[in-house]
Amino acid sequence: MSGGVDSSVAAALLKQAGYECVGVFMRVGTAGGAAAVEDAATPGRRLRHGCCSAADAADARAMAGHLGIPFYALDFERDFESIIAEFVDEYAAGRTPNPCVVCNIRLKFGKLLRYADMLDAEFVATGHYARVLTDTGHACLARALNHEKDQSYVLFGIQRHDLPRCRFPLGEMADKAQVRQIAADLRLHVRDKPDSQEICFVPNNDYRTLVRHRRPDTLRPGEVHNRAGEVIGTHEGIAGYTIGQRRGLGIAAGIPMYVTGLDAVANTVTLGPREELFSPGLLANGVNWLVDPPPSDQARPAAIKIRYQHTPAAGRIWLRPDGSVAARFAAPQLAVTPGQAAVFYDDDIVLAGGWISAAGDPEIPETG
Repeated sequence: MSGGVDSSVAAALLKQAGYECVGVFMRVGTAGGAAAVEDAATPGRRLRHGCCSAADAADARAMAGHLGIPFYALDFERDFESIIAEFVDEYAAGRTPNPCVVCNIRLKFGKLLRYADMLDAEFVATGHYARVLTDTGHACLARALNHEKDQSYVLFGIQRHDLPRCRFPLGEMADKAQVRQIAADLRLHVRDKPDSQEICFVPNNDYRTLVRHRRPDTLRPGEVHNRAGEVIGTHEGIAGYTIGQRRGLGIAAGIPMYVTGLDAVANTVTLGPREELFSPGLLANGVNWLVDPPPSDQARPAAIKIRYQHTPAAGRIWLRPDGSVAARFAAPQLAVTPGQAAVFYDDDIVLAGGWISAAGDPEIPETG
C-alpha cells in the first residue's frame, strides 16, 4: 500500500472478495519512509519526495485503518540505495535507466514476496494496472483491459514461478474514473489524490543534479560529433544527455538536432537530424521469459515495446545462444535507447522483457 488511490482500492476490492489482507508500506529512505536524496546545492540537506514519502506512509496507514486490516511498514532503505546508485551509474555509462522497473523486480516482486512467505501469505497484490491470466492452465502476465493505463511493461521482471501468486485487482477496470468512483463510494480520503508522475528520488525530474552530486567525474568536458565524426561543438558531461534529446544542446546547426549516440568511453555525444534517430532493431540482455522461450534456431513474431509510453511495434524476436534477444521491427522505430526496457508481447500476453543494450540492425533467422 503506497498511500495512493490505486493500492487503496485494490486492498478494498480484495477484502470485499473475501481475502484476508495485510497492508504493507515500503520505507525506502529516512524520515518516515521518504526517499532521501542529498541536495547538492545544500550539503547535508535531505530531499524527501515522491511516492514513498512520510505523507504517503500516513495515508497508507490511514487507509488500512479505514479498511480494518493490519498494517506494517518495512525498511527497504538499504536495498533502495542500491537502486539509486545503479541509476547514477547508468547515466554515467551513457545509458538511460528505468529505476521504477528495477524497484518492481527487486522489491515489490522480490523482497516483498519473500516477506509474504514469512507471513505464510499466499498472494501479493498491488494497485498496478495489469492482469494475470490462467485460461491456458498456466499463469500469464497480460496487459490491463485499459491499455492507456496498462503497466505490464514495468512488471516484466516478475519471475515466472511467482506469477500465480500475483494479484492485480485493477487490471479489469475500464478506466481510472471507475477506480476513483469506488474510492468515493468507500469514503476513502485519497480518492482525489493525484498520481505520482516523477521518479520518487529525483525531485522536479532534475536527475542531472543527483548525478552531478554523486558522480562528479561525469562532468568531464568532451566533443560533440555529427554522424560523420566531425566535431561540431563541446559538451560539459555525457551524463547530461539522453538519446532523442533535443533541448539544451547548445548547438546551432540550422536544422533541429537530436542526440543520436552516446559513447561513455570516448566521452562523446553524437547529434543528428530526426531521421537518424530511427533504428531497425535492438539487442536486449538480462531477458526474463514469462512463457516457454522459442527454439534457438527460429525467430517469432512479437509486438515490441521500447519505453513506457511507446505503442508496441510489430516485429520479430530471436533468442540468441548467449541468452540475449535480438529484435527487428517491421518498421524502424524512433529513439531506441540503451538502458531502457524492451518488452515483447503476443497480443496482450507478455512473452518476455529485458534491457536494451544496443540499437541497430541485428541478424535474425529467416525461419519462424
